[in-house]
Amino acid sequence: MSNKPLTLGTQSIGSLLLHYSLPAIIAMTASSLYNMMDSMFIGHGIGPLALAGLSATFPFMNLGAAFGAMVGAGASTVVSVKLGQQDYESANRAMGNVILLNVGIGFLFSVVCLLFLDPILYFFGASDNTIGYARDYMVVILLGNIITHLYLGLNSVLRSSGHPREAMNVTLISVALNFIFNYIFVFVVHWGIRGVAIGTILAQIIALIMVMRYFVKPSSVLKLKAEFLQFSVAISKQILSIGLAPFCMNALACIVVTLINTGLQKYGGDLHVAAYGIDNRIVFFFVMINMGFNQGMQPIAGYNYGAKKYSRVLEVFRYTLYCVVPFGMIGWIACQFMPEWIVAMFSTDEQLNALSSYGLRVLTCLLPLIGFQMVCTNLYQSIGKAKIAIFLSTTRQLLFLIPFLLVLPRYWGTDGVWWSLPLADGLSVLVVSVMIIKLIRELKTEPA
Repeated sequence: MSNKPLTLGTQSIGSLLLHYSLPAIIAMTASSLYNMMDSMFIGHGIGPLALAGLSATFPFMNLGAAFGAMVGAGASTVVSVKLGQQDYESANRAMGNVILLNVGIGFLFSVVCLLFLDPILYFFGASDNTIGYARDYMVVILLGNIITHLYLGLNSVLRSSGHPREAMNVTLISVALNFIFNYIFVFVVHWGIRGVAIGTILAQIIALIMVMRYFVKPSSVLKLKAEFLQFSVAISKQILSIGLAPFCMNALACIVVTLINTGLQKYGGDLHVAAYGIDNRIVFFFVMINMGFNQGMQPIAGYNYGAKKYSRVLEVFRYTLYCVVPFGMIGWIACQFMPEWIVAMFSTDEQLNALSSYGLRVLTCLLPLIGFQMVCTNLYQSIGKAKIAIFLSTTRQLLFLIPFLLVLPRYWGTDGVWWSLPLADGLSVLVVSVMIIKLIRELKTEPA
């Protein structure tokens, strides 16, 4: 049996964080390129209205990601903690329940959404001009939803079981395949926005096969065997309870994007919705870098918390912050001083690019603080403190952002929509700062 997970409790924190974060950052950045490439191909190959139609699918994607994250993030924490306790059978059973949960939840989600697709898309901000594009894209995505959930869930488990580089390689290959498929289906065979969705699902099918291959190796700690594919209420409850924090975050993101789309549609029109679609992809790229550091921190913090090595938990938290905040500053500089160059990658429409440049400056004005908030929330999730993680995950959206989006646009129009986001970011950082100080004091006084 591989002793790779055991190094999480003995190796230096700096080298461990580099070992786990670097592949995760590359993987998460590459993963964000899925969305960016979709927008680029649609913007240059189809047009601004297709981009607006794609923007109307964002709440759908957030909702699907919510269910996937609930299983994947919860399983990552459960697996890393069980490996820290050297309970390998429970870790294997957790992986088995990841597969069962992803198949069941993914199937139900697809069936319900396909039955009510058009009304849902209109509710999410589609218009008569963009509904056709949004429908063509989402039908394909929903038909492949189970594949997406299985790939993301098992890739998270692969990373947590001591194979971050392998998880990174799978993601990079899938992104490269997605680029190739998108180019062929959009510019060669002219399948339009439907071709972009087909390319995404085909790339994920190949990636899923590659991930599953790692779990049949004799040296793997986790085994893909039929005996572990037995549904356990206790294990599934543990996975879902821990994964409830990222689920709430993504589910609320669905509501938030819906309010943003409908607000921009009401006070601005289709081009404003398309502008947010571009800006959302760009901000998502920088957020995914932060998530890469968080994913690198998660197995280290979870393992050492399970092994009661609390000083190492605090050390990896500090190291992660030292990495995230400077990267946030780099993103802030890029988005504040050269947004026109960045948005030009997605469209050649001058009016659309002007709207996107303004929105990008507003959305990223507090970008470094967003990374701080994410790391603090992820620390609670990593050590299994699900209730507090849920509270911190939902504070920004539920307590601040949603009320702002409901009130400010009535007085400021589209400006009220744009400025709601940084205002909510600033207030949520104040809340998480108070909570994290309390946790640090607890871990310092907890007996090892």
